[in-house]
Amino acid sequence: MAVPQRPDPLGVRATTARVVTLAQSVSIDVDAVAALARRWKAEGVTAPAWQPQFHFFDGTHRSVNWLLTLDAVNFSFWSHDPTERWEVDYGGRRLDGYWALAAAFKRAVEEGTRLWDARVLADLSQGDIYRVFRGTGLIPMITDRLTNLREVGSVLLERHRGQAINLVQACEHSAAALARSLAQEFRSFADVAVYEGEPVVFLKRAQLLVSDLWGAFRARGWGRFDDMEALTAFADYKLPQLLREYGVLRYTSTLAGRIDQRAVILAGSPEEVEIRAATVQAVDLLSDCLRAEGIEVLPFQVDWLLWQSAQGVTMAHPYHLTRTIFY
Repeated sequence: MAVPQRPDPLGVRATTARVVTLAQSVSIDVDAVAALARRWKAEGVTAPAWQPQFHFFDGTHRSVNWLLTLDAVNFSFWSHDPTERWEVDYGGRRLDGYWALAAAFKRAVEEGTRLWDARVLADLSQGDIYRVFRGTGLIPMITDRLTNLREVGSVLLERHRGQAINLVQACEHSAAALARSLAQEFRSFADVAVYEGEPVVFLKRAQLLVSDLWGAFRARGWGRFDDMEALTAFADYKLPQLLREYGVLRYTSTLAGRIDQRAVILAGSPEEVEIRAATVQAVDLLSDCLRAEGIEVLPFQVDWLLWQSAQGVTMAHPYHLTRTIFY
């Protein structure tokens, strides 16, 4: 498989390409990638827009802090029992997963909880976090989410005068610099695995926050970044599920059986790292194939397309179950 030649200031592409080369359990079907690109062309697919519904946004520094806070806890919504999901009622709709998270945070702001205020975040109590996440069922890993929110507040207060805009401005409109800074400043954003004794960089939520700022601020002001092509896919569990559905990702019978039986795939295990690495590489390949078809869609926008396509769709196979704070 030819590795896409794209800018790699974060080191994500080089490290994930190495994993794909060595992978024992996961492979990429390049013919299926090309077929998907042709299918999307026939369907008239274009670069998707950022979806503002259920997000708090007032165009000020508060929105930057709020998005940082949101993406600090944007992980692991699945339940061992798929009939017992955490759900939130908001605006007359019952939401789950990421949209439930965004709605819960927006609801909290509307109720007077200043989730953009670093001092509030640093001092959050268990009672506070339970009120924010109240709904049907209990959101997984709630203690880890509280830890991450407190970290955001503490780091902003100690190093950035309480404002994420100072972190953004220091990166001088560089998406890669901001993603790298997030991983350096916040332990909860330092998404780096180890494979065959070597580090493998993913930075899923750090890159996602950059794209959220870009989308929310419409590529202006605190959302202006001049190197968005540096971003890769935000490797999680929904993207590989859909890529498997399309035949792009192929698993060995052993790994496929474990996923289909809903066995837990341990975070940092070779199989889990291979799934995520192949997702990054496959999305880069798909972006290149789309360009060859005359459709200019950057890898992070392909990620958005895949993620949006996966919402509410019944698939032949479940997603892989890995409990982690990184996705």
